[in-house]
Amino acid sequence: MRFRHPDGSTVHLAYCTNVHPAETLEGVRAQLRDHCEPVRRRLGRDRLGIGLWLAKDAARALINDLAALRSLRAELDHRGLEVVTLNGFPYEGFGAQEVKYRVYTPDWTDPERLAHTTDLARLLAALLPDDVTEGTISTLPIAWRTPYADDPTAAGTAQKALTALAQRLDALAELNGKSIRIGLEPEPGCTVETTADAIGPLTAVGHDRIGICVDTCHLATSFEDPDTALDALHAAGVPVAKAQLSAALHAEHPHLPEVRAALGAFAEPRFLHQTRTLTSAGLRGTDDLDEAVSGGGLPDSTPWRSHFHVPLHAPPAPPLTSTLPVLQSVLNRLVGGPAPLTRHLEVETYTWQALPAELRPRTRTQLADGIAAELTLARDLLVDLGLKELP
Repeated sequence: MRFRHPDGSTVHLAYCTNVHPAETLEGVRAQLRDHCEPVRRRLGRDRLGIGLWLAKDAARALINDLAALRSLRAELDHRGLEVVTLNGFPYEGFGAQEVKYRVYTPDWTDPERLAHTTDLARLLAALLPDDVTEGTISTLPIAWRTPYADDPTAAGTAQKALTALAQRLDALAELNGKSIRIGLEPEPGCTVETTADAIGPLTAVGHDRIGICVDTCHLATSFEDPDTALDALHAAGVPVAKAQLSAALHAEHPHLPEVRAALGAFAEPRFLHQTRTLTSAGLRGTDDLDEAVSGGGLPDSTPWRSHFHVPLHAPPAPPLTSTLPVLQSVLNRLVGGPAPLTRHLEVETYTWQALPAELRPRTRTQLADGIAAELTLARDLLVDLGLKELP
C-alpha cells in the first residue's frame, strides 16, 4: 500500500510474511498464492506491499538461479504484490516448533550473517518495483547478549562486518542505481536492546546505509519514551531505515492473581517473550514470559510488558491490554511531521499462531481476515495523520 505524504513523497506500508514461514523457494511461492494475494483481495486493492522474509535456502536458490529470480518478480506482479522491504532478522527455522534463542544466530560476529545479508540486498535490488529506487532490510541487533558480552573481540568483529556491508551496498548502488539500506532492530535481551544502545555501534560504523529499524513492540517492551528515543537518534545522526508497526502485551497490575493467570495463557513454547518492568531502580526483566509469571524475581509493583506481538486491531481482553498507544505516538513522530523520518512501514505480527488457543485463526480465511484488519487499522492511522492513500 502506498501513501502520499503532505511533503509529496511516497510512504510504503506492507505486512511481513514471516507470519507464513517458509524455508524454500516453493514455500515462498505458496505464501504469495495462499496468503498474500487473498489479503490483497480482502482489502480491495490492486496492489499490496509485502515485507518478504527469505530464509537462507530460499535466498540462496534465487541467488544461484537468475531465471527463478525473474520468475518470482513476475509472479509478484501477477498477484498484485510489491516488495520494497525484507525482514532479514530470522535466518532459518522460523517455522520450527521451538524457535526461542535460535532466531539470534548467526549473529554479526559470524561471516555467514554478512554473506546472507549481502544476498538479501542483491535480491531486493532485483525485486524492487520499476518506479522505486530505495529498499530496506531489517536485521538482528548485532547479537544476543551472551556469549557476545564475554568476548572482547566481538564488538570489533561486528563493526567490521557492518562496515563491509555498507561498502557492498555502495557498490550495489553504483552498479544498478538501487539504494538498499539496513536497519538494526533493537530487541530486549540483545546486545542492542534499546534505541539508545544502537547509537554507539551505528555511529561507530558511520555510514548512512546502516541505520535502525524501530519496532514499536520492542520499544514499548523496554518502556522507551518515543519522543526521547527518536530525538536521541536524530541528534546522533542515526537514520531510521524502516519501522515495524507492532504492539506488545501490557499488564498494569501484575501482582493480581487474575492478571498472572491471564498472562500465563500467552506463555508458549515457540517464541521468546522477553518481559520487562520499569522500576525506580531502572529496567528489570526476564528472558521469557513463563519465567516472569512463575515467580522469576521480576518486581510486580509496577506494570509489566512482554515481547508478544499482539494483533494491532485486537487487544487482549481485560485485565490485559496492548501497547497500541505507543505505536501511535511513534507513528506520529515518524510520518506526522513536515517530512517523514522513514518511508518504509511494516506491520509485523508473526505470533498469530502462538496466541492462546481460543484467539488463534483456525483457517487461512480467518488469518487473512485478521491481517487485513491489521493493515486497515494502520491505514486509518496514516490517513488520520494527513497521508493520502494511493491507488
